[in-house]
Amino acid sequence: MASSSTASPFCTWLLAACISSPYEKDHPMRSSIFQSPKRLSQWARRKKLISKCSYGDGEDFARNLSSSFSVSGIHNLMSSFLAFEPCYDSKVLYESLALFGSKRSRTKRQRQMNGAVHSGITTAVPVQRAEQGTTKKKPLTKQRRVVVTGLGVVTPLGHDPDVFYNSLLEGVSGISEIGAFDCARFPTKIAGEIKSFSTDGWVSPKLSRKADKFMLYLISAGKKALADGGITEEVMDNLDKSRCGVIIGSALGGMKVFNDAIEALRISYKKMNPFCIPFATTNMGSAILAMDLGWMGPNYSISTACATSNFCILNAAYHIMRGETDMMLCGGSEAAIIPIGLGGFSACKVLSQRNSEPTKASCPWDINRDGFVIGEGAGVLLLEELEHAKRRGANIYAEFLGGSFTCDAYHMTEPHPDGTGVALCIEKALDQSGVCREDVNYINAYAASTPTGDLKEYRAIIRCFGKNPELRVNSTKSMIGHLLGASGAVEAVATIKAIQTGCIHPNINLENPDENVDMNVLVGPKKEKLDIKVAMSNALGFGGHNSSILFAPYK
Repeated sequence: MASSSTASPFCTWLLAACISSPYEKDHPMRSSIFQSPKRLSQWARRKKLISKCSYGDGEDFARNLSSSFSVSGIHNLMSSFLAFEPCYDSKVLYESLALFGSKRSRTKRQRQMNGAVHSGITTAVPVQRAEQGTTKKKPLTKQRRVVVTGLGVVTPLGHDPDVFYNSLLEGVSGISEIGAFDCARFPTKIAGEIKSFSTDGWVSPKLSRKADKFMLYLISAGKKALADGGITEEVMDNLDKSRCGVIIGSALGGMKVFNDAIEALRISYKKMNPFCIPFATTNMGSAILAMDLGWMGPNYSISTACATSNFCILNAAYHIMRGETDMMLCGGSEAAIIPIGLGGFSACKVLSQRNSEPTKASCPWDINRDGFVIGEGAGVLLLEELEHAKRRGANIYAEFLGGSFTCDAYHMTEPHPDGTGVALCIEKALDQSGVCREDVNYINAYAASTPTGDLKEYRAIIRCFGKNPELRVNSTKSMIGHLLGASGAVEAVATIKAIQTGCIHPNINLENPDENVDMNVLVGPKKEKLDIKVAMSNALGFGGHNSSILFAPYK
């Protein structure tokens, strides 16, 4: 391409101005409604100047322009513009510049370049930046292994993972009559209520007085998971806090704080807790925990009803697998045993009304099940990248293999009649984690003791794993009730403890099994020994949210 001639400053500027201005007849804003007479006269003068200094073959220019673009890219193309002294017919010029893309669209980047041209700044600067951006490629990262190194719980059966799981193994029920408020006006008077809880040593007294219980449960369980994982002050000081994050969610958030604010508003807004809005949001628990720890990595909450915890765990693991973080606290928390919570679920007609026998009210797969029992608490897992955990000598409970989530896209509260969404979720979880279905021999099911939900999930499980004679299935909810957004994380803790101990807890209250279930698959009324190869934990939620996560012994 002929480029030996030196461009005059005037023509160089003029050509740059031509590049920065769209052709008049194709300009989407060419109407005089949008352009001032002054602007039009400036364009007319510029067009006149272009025609006066135009000579040579415009087609040759276009051909050279195309050659430059195809051989050396955008940088050489801009260089070739500046190497040409003559200016050409504006129509040919703009047809040639169509190589940039549509003449009608002007991106923000193009407007910035245009501004630079009009202000006298050379356009080579943004081109150079673009070139530099394309040369710096992030190296491909091999998927990293994720392990569980810490567990924290706040539950109706205790606030220590070992105490909690030992109670499950013994078949102890944490369901009782509600004592926090008078339930006389409600059809349901029982719950998996936490009777005794202290924030001493975990949450500051000032925050304890103001915050909602869901937040107090969350922070306590999160810090307990760190303590269980051996994260001492010395270890904490040596962590790269920009690579540590928190994803702990809640289905309902700070219902008590918000309800109290509404009551105060009946008098005056001045009576409202000034923190009622932030303390009611589901993300604030994760945020405050991160503030306490100084962790500056990914921090957010996910709210997918009763599938919340599994979504949080899976997303936290993804951050580690992608190389974005080394350590994540994840799980869920819930504190909805208050009048508005009990009343709302009672209005939905989804709660058990077996008030005379609280400990037998939650009975997944039993013919007499009449709804779930609401519970409260929190569960938090400390997930860590394998090599990071090994370097600090951490105790590894289990390995997180992967999981998946799907949507029924069917009904707000009812599961899909065929269980297709759950089955699809299980299949995708196996595929994503690279696990053979024959290797899954333990499932901690969602099974909330509802008339339709239990069977839909059971059929999906049998459809996917029915040919595995070693498969054992149980439901933690038979003893602690349904912890809503916290249920997945608390049940994940139970699943991990089953891997660690080699024992799976019983299904209590399964006295009259539904005729559609096989007791050779379901665990009976006593704990069982099981050498777990791969364990799955399911969580489903209103809205048709399905989630499955997989754990295995670390080897």
